[in-house]
Amino acid sequence: MNLPQSHTTPGAGPTKPRFTLVSHVLCPYVQRAVIVLTEKGVAFERVDVDLANKPAWFLACSPLGKTPVLLVDDEPVFESAVICEYLDETLAPRLHPEAPLERARQRAWMEFGSALLNAIGGFYNASDEAALASQAALIRSRLEQVEAQLREGPFFAGARFGLVDAVFGPVFRYFDVFDELAGFGFFDGLPKTLAWRKALASRPSVRDAVQPRYRSLLLEFLHRRGSALSARIEAQAAVLS
Repeated sequence: MNLPQSHTTPGAGPTKPRFTLVSHVLCPYVQRAVIVLTEKGVAFERVDVDLANKPAWFLACSPLGKTPVLLVDDEPVFESAVICEYLDETLAPRLHPEAPLERARQRAWMEFGSALLNAIGGFYNASDEAALASQAALIRSRLEQVEAQLREGPFFAGARFGLVDAVFGPVFRYFDVFDELAGFGFFDGLPKTLAWRKALASRPSVRDAVQPRYRSLLLEFLHRRGSALSARIEAQAAVLS
């Protein structure tokens, strides 16, 4: 893949930047960037890479070998939080609140969303049922912390969709599959968090941030982990067959 080159028209100012999002089909961090780009209403090209067989051009623009990378013309920007902040600083409408303290609060909860993704990774990689239950308890405690922070919905800070919502949309998407497999009742007794999850799921930018085969691709990915959750997938498939 050749990196796109910026260009100008003689006698005119710089053209609008061309955005290319280097992506992986299941990456929740990619989904954040897709959601923000969609909320901004800008055109972008999405290029998926195989992270098990990373091409040289990808490693040249992604120092950590991770997705997403946003190519702004020929300039790569890596790390999802940095990408989202850059897009919010340069493109309307602004998704972060104007008040500095509230903006800091929401940035902090964006980091919390990343920590929750780490707990989710521990959950689907748990080697046995005891470890699975332990990771499930950690996820539940994190969701209880979220519940205590939520105000009047439908989104994190009320009626206005923000960057923190773009972070949590991909987090909650995992539970569409987990709810069918685990039976841990992650959202039981958490009405505000559940309502937020449902509001995000119905938001077009969140809903359309993944391809139609996302659920089946995620199930295939989870099944290949060789984990306790993989065993539950096998057991469910055996019952349905």
